[in-house]
Amino acid sequence: MNCESCRISISARLDGEDGTAPDEQVDAHLESCAACRAWQAKAAMLTRGLRVRPASPTPDLVDAVLAHAPRRRHRAVPRVALAVVAVAQLLLGALQMLGLGPHAHHGMSAHLFNESTAWNLAVGAGLLWAAARTRAVSGMLPLLSVFLVVLTGFSLHDLMAGVVSVERVASHGLMLLGLGLLYTVHRTSSGGHPGGATADDSDEHTGLSGPRTDVPGRTAASGRPPLRPTAQDRRAA
Repeated sequence: MNCESCRISISARLDGEDGTAPDEQVDAHLESCAACRAWQAKAAMLTRGLRVRPASPTPDLVDAVLAHAPRRRHRAVPRVALAVVAVAQLLLGALQMLGLGPHAHHGMSAHLFNESTAWNLAVGAGLLWAAARTRAVSGMLPLLSVFLVVLTGFSLHDLMAGVVSVERVASHGLMLLGLGLLYTVHRTSSGGHPGGATADDSDEHTGLSGPRTDVPGRTAASGRPPLRPTAQDRRAA
């Protein structure tokens, strides 16, 4: 082995790559060549100097970032209000099931009455679940929005036709209020960006979501294996 091929292999070894020659031949040449040993020491020092440098001083932005961060108590207010509306909606469904309140049985068939009761209870349970787990908010928004648009049209028609009481139509205001709170919770939990991912504010999430990549064998969120250090030396020092 000549010095040129030895130094090529040394350079590859410092970069964590496979050299052009077996390690045994490189080591044997280094034992007999003082010039290559000196070249290896300088190359290792240069590589370390390029990769490990003193950190440049940076301003402390912690206080500025925290000053603009949304307060947890402010984010919790819409969720608490949503939970209150959900409980009220559940009570409305329970009263309807008992034949009381504005949604009491008034000329509806038994099956239609049961469907209406089940829907009111389901909406209340869904709102309560969304208040506890904000990830469910984005799933409820399209369904409840379309339902209330259609319901508003039918309610106005029936109200003008005199086939429904104002009290019964007004009881749907709970769903309308719940829809507004769903949008509010969605915005606050996604950092104010309507298209952002909704985060769960529960205490079980204390770090970044998604798989970790700092553990051997774990893969990144994109499905690719974690990157290894370029300076990894495959042979023992």
